[in-house]
Amino acid sequence: MRAARSALDAACRAGAGAALRDRFLGLFAAGEAPRAVAAYWPAHGEIDTVPLLEALAGRGHPCALPAVRGRCAALDFRRWRPGDRLAAAAFGLCEPLPQAPEAVPGIVVAPMLAADAAGRRLGQGGGHYDRTLRRLRARGAVTAIAVGFDFQVVAETPAGPGDEPVDWVLTERRALRCRPPGEAG
Repeated sequence: MRAARSALDAACRAGAGAALRDRFLGLFAAGEAPRAVAAYWPAHGEIDTVPLLEALAGRGHPCALPAVRGRCAALDFRRWRPGDRLAAAAFGLCEPLPQAPEAVPGIVVAPMLAADAAGRRLGQGGGHYDRTLRRLRARGAVTAIAVGFDFQVVAETPAGPGDEPVDWVLTERRALRCRPPGEAG
């Protein structure tokens, strides 16, 4: 998946980021009170979430980006606004500056290497988003959305006991409302 993702050309990437933004806005941001949305700053060939973040900020949604606290820790989220400076972080990522205020999102947009209709998401393997979703869900309701390119949606993704399912899988071509195995659809 990493190799296939990296092989996409710039035009495909740009179009996919815009299509993802439009799909997300049609499902989650129309006609509702602004909720805080955490997304990621794209790296390593991930689908571009910057058009989505900019559109959400323009509609009054507080936006946040993850900040890595440590190798085996949950993520913190810090406020982000268009034009904010970012800092280089662990794993080749970019994150808000340390003085950016902390945010508690109602929606978490997580990158994926692969995901399936049951909500099983394969990430980079560090478990950061799984720990983060577990912590946020213990506090209250949060909607978890895995995003990626359409070819990253597969029939079945492996999952372990520490993996947290996502509620939705969004790509540039479709939106899947996830149903855990055995749950009626």
